[in-house]
Parts: sequence; structure tokens; C-alpha cells
Amino acid sequence: MSANSGGSTADHPLLTPSVIIPFLLTGTIWGSTWYVITGQIDGVPAAWSVFYRFALATPALFLVALLMKRRIRLTAPEQRLAIFVGLAQFSGNFLFVYHAELYVTSGIVAMMFGLLMVPNALFARAFLGEQVKGGFILGSAVAIVGVSFLLFHEWQANPDAGVIGGNVGWGIALAMLGILAASIANVVQANPTGRGVPMVSLLAWAMLYGTAFDLGFALLTAGPPPIPQRPEFWAGIVYLALIGSVVTFPLHYNLVRQIGAGRTAYNSILTISVAMLLSTVLEGYRWTPLTAIGMGLAVLGMVLALRARRKAAPPQTSERSPSR
Repeated sequence: MSANSGGSTADHPLLTPSVIIPFLLTGTIWGSTWYVITGQIDGVPAAWSVFYRFALATPALFLVALLMKRRIRLTAPEQRLAIFVGLAQFSGNFLFVYHAELYVTSGIVAMMFGLLMVPNALFARAFLGEQVKGGFILGSAVAIVGVSFLLFHEWQANPDAGVIGGNVGWGIALAMLGILAASIANVVQANPTGRGVPMVSLLAWAMLYGTAFDLGFALLTAGPPPIPQRPEFWAGIVYLALIGSVVTFPLHYNLVRQIGAGRTAYNSILTISVAMLLSTVLEGYRWTPLTAIGMGLAVLGMVLALRARRKAAPPQTSERSPSR
């Protein structure tokens, strides 16, 4: 499914309700999901929380595909692609992220995912032949420095700071693996097979396969499924599955069709800003001059990189928002 055709998105007006409302909704909702995840891993194995989320989201996403009148049946090559995307995106990515938030503040993990555009560009260069602009490299370098400041502060604030394999170090490693898994899924779905599939249908099948793997992984690593008694847990599952996954993905891809992938990618800035705000208010994240500078550099670098990337990237390999 092409997100852009004939360059018409370049002329689409931006300051209209049909653009502004979905833009604000997706950025704000995805920003909030990072904090909601922390309630899903409080006393419940992360692997089971991931499974519960997508066990609810999968049938809802198939329903969305039907309501949007997208074809559901996929060819054999498309099914193989859906399996690969599902394992990378809805298993590897989310399993790594949920486990990372056991050790690292949710807003910091969100900031790290703001750098998803970097491996996206490198993988797209390696496998799809996309060119990388100098401005993108410069902006990415600035963003990496900024995020490094935030990670250094997180490391210092942890009791295990300075110990190889300490809690924060393990959380950072898990988050980086999650970024790589998400990036692989993003780039792989942009191949010719993926471009011929309605995006919502591909995501529904990919989510189904990922959910099946999540179930097996949870059984092997965490034992029998727990039944949490807290209403807040199940409210969070509903929010993450329906609002954070099913509602936002169609809004996001409609934006891509309207204004182009490059401009839509700017909602990643809103996403990480909301995530850091919630970490500050609800998780007690403490700002220092180092973290303030780091946040400023990260956002500046992402803006510079996205501006350069926007001019060169085909829509199918856009910098996906760091959605959770």
C-alpha cells in the first residue's frame, strides 16, 4: 500500500482538523503508553503482559481491517512476510521493551526509541539501496549525544552504576535490542511484497503470529498464565491494546497518506515529550542540567535528522513513531 502518490501529499494543507487532531492524538497516546507499560509489569511477568495485550488487540485489528474493507486473505509470500514482521515487531520488539522498563525509566526508553530512525536508515541503505543525506547523519549524531547524556544520568542514579551488567546497563541493552527488532520489521515490510499488502491487514496477520510466539515464550519462561486481580492491570491492557494499538495505527497511516511519511514522523517528538513529562510527574524523574541539555540536544538532533530524511526517503521506509 503506497502512502504517497504523485507527490500530492506535499500540497496537502497541514493546519486542518483532519491533520492536527490525528497528529496530536497519536503522539499523545503513544507517549502515554510508555508509562502505562510500567503498571503492566508490576507483579506480573512481562512476557504474559505482552501476550495479554496482543491477544486482545489482534481480533480488534482484524475487525478494523474488515471495517476499512481491506482484503484479509494474503498470498503465501505475504504470509511469510507477516510471520517475519510479527516475530520482529510484536514479539522481539515488545518483549525487549517490556523487560527493559523493569530497569530503566519509561521516558528514557521512549527517548532511546526516538533514535529508531538511525537503524531504519542504515538497514534501508543496506537492503533497499536508499541514500543517506549528510544532514541526517549530523542530526542523528546530535541526537545520539543528547540521549547519551540522559543514559549517563540514569546510570549514575542507579545503585548498581559502574558495575558491568548492572540493572541500568541491562535495561539499556534490552532497549537497544528492541530498537533493532523494530527497525528490522520496519524495513522488511517495505520490500515489494509488503508494498502490495494493505498495511492494516499485514499488521493484523503479523500481530496474530507474534501473539502466538508470545504465548509460547511466556509459557516457557514464566510458567502458567497469572490472573492479576488488580482492575488497573486489565484497564491498562485494554488501553494499550485498543487505544494504543488498534485506534492509533489507522490514524497514523492515514496521516502518512495525507501529508507524507516524513512530516508524519515528527509526531515522534511529541511522543517522547509526553513520555518524559509523565515520567517526571508520575515516576519521580529528576531533571538536572545534564539531562536538560541532553533532552534539548536529542530533540534538536531528531528535528535536523527528520528534515534531511524527509527529502530522500520513500514513504514505505519512514521513521515510524516510537509507538508502544
